[in-house]
Amino acid sequence: MHLRNRLITSAAGALVLMLLAWDGRLEMLRAQTQRTPPAVGAEQKATPPAQLPADVDVNDPALPIWLRGVAPVPPTADIPPTPKPEVNATVTKDRDGFRIRKEVDEVTLHATVVDSRLHLVTTLRASDFQVFEDDQPQRVTVFSHEDIPVSLGILVDNSGSMREKRAAVTKAVINLVKASNPQDEVFIVNFNDEPWLDQDYTNDVPLLREALDRVDSRGATALYDAVIAAATHLAKGARREKKVLLAVTDGEDNESNNSLEQAIRAVQDDNGPVVYTIGILGKEGRERRAKRALMELAGQTGGSAYFPKNLTEVDEVSQAVAHDIRNQYTIAYKPTNPQTNGGYRRIKVLARGSGFHDLQVRTRSGYFAGQQKSK
Repeated sequence: MHLRNRLITSAAGALVLMLLAWDGRLEMLRAQTQRTPPAVGAEQKATPPAQLPADVDVNDPALPIWLRGVAPVPPTADIPPTPKPEVNATVTKDRDGFRIRKEVDEVTLHATVVDSRLHLVTTLRASDFQVFEDDQPQRVTVFSHEDIPVSLGILVDNSGSMREKRAAVTKAVINLVKASNPQDEVFIVNFNDEPWLDQDYTNDVPLLREALDRVDSRGATALYDAVIAAATHLAKGARREKKVLLAVTDGEDNESNNSLEQAIRAVQDDNGPVVYTIGILGKEGRERRAKRALMELAGQTGGSAYFPKNLTEVDEVSQAVAHDIRNQYTIAYKPTNPQTNGGYRRIKVLARGSGFHDLQVRTRSGYFAGQQKSK
């Protein structure tokens, strides 16, 4: 991935979040920022994005626009017994504040939970969750529900077909950043025939806007190459433990040197990013393959794929993404099958809570053991 305007990608050692136990909850101290944090608007009232239960009609006009077209998932099965969760994390303090330090071989998940009406559920406890790896119950060792800052990579299609759409996309991305945690660090990748890093990590809105306004809409669409390059950039330089990618495109990949399978593999390592995708697509032909690819990229990591019907809906979708990111649970466990044994591990997380029915949990579907990106 190229770096424009002679920006130097920092490969310095990342800051690792540490767990502070205080009155039974986690309190995170904010790291220093490069500027005064932007004002964060009131909490979004929009229904968060989620996979739809099987009994929900995706064509129901009462559904929020960003939920239409999302693939249904089967109802949650009965939850079998599992070991009682224990929080077992080390807490230390240095000049940057308190940070979470978990065991090296622990797996970290970021999970979104919704009820049968697709409303966010944010009041669950560690004992309400059950985690399975390859169908074997796992013991939860770290649990929190905090609005923690993230390292966020935003990938924007800069191919010729996006020329008339870039203004709406820029507006939506900037509003997403403003609605996000002010301590997030964000980088911008514009891609057409190849990906370009037009702004490295920052939380400075004017710099991000300048990068998004660097429109050179021409050429083809190399989405998979851009995803792999951005995932590598996160692994090498992200300062936050939680990592997210958002990809915005209007068509099928027709230029990448890498395949969809290779792109998915790049984000399936332990501590890999949660991927969100926005497809401003047509209805026929190759657009179906584009939709499938965007759903696969998001679904494998616990993110969501959105398909707004027009440009006016893109901004509302971006707000839903920001809201989703800020309302996730963080769950870690130490696999009963040591990671040194390698191989792909399937993950399933179930949840139930008093007063709730048919809770749906969205998180990564699996990972490749022993492939963590140590910081």
